[in-house]
Amino acid sequence: MEIVEYEDRFEEAVKDLLVSLQEYLVEIDPEKIQTLPSSYREEYFHLTMASLAEQEGRLLLAIDNGKIVGLIAGIIEAKDEIDRLTNRCPKRGRITELMVAQTARSTGTGKALLREMEAYLKHMGCEAIAIDVFAPNKNAVEFYRRNGYEPRNIEVMKPIVTSKRRMVGTM
Repeated sequence: MEIVEYEDRFEEAVKDLLVSLQEYLVEIDPEKIQTLPSSYREEYFHLTMASLAEQEGRLLLAIDNGKIVGLIAGIIEAKDEIDRLTNRCPKRGRITELMVAQTARSTGTGKALLREMEAYLKHMGCEAIAIDVFAPNKNAVEFYRRNGYEPRNIEVMKPIVTSKRRMVGTM
């Protein structure tokens, strides 16, 4: 297996992996909030590539026997006014995507992609790396813990069930 930088010739394979990740998230979502609209494949790819271009990002691919079996995308986070008011604003990287094809899981592919992205972000002067993980994705949560990542911020959510006749906030 080798890790390479993204090139345009890999576009369709990258789209396939991004779609398979979203399909998985839709499948494991207990609240059924995640969706996969027909426009996802093209739009999400273009949004990802734009984010990488705007934020010193990098897209790396794992290739095994000529086939792309994984990807990782990372950016350097921009700081906003709230960040500047509330913390010392260390330069921080963010991994926005990490996906390994089903056939390549438990082979070290994810770990190799993660290490390569960590090296890039360290080289860029980042002090830390953040990753948002979908809580129901227990395999991902455990993978990141095994690789030294710990929760820093935790989002909690409570579904509010309403009937069609009653709107939220009305009595």
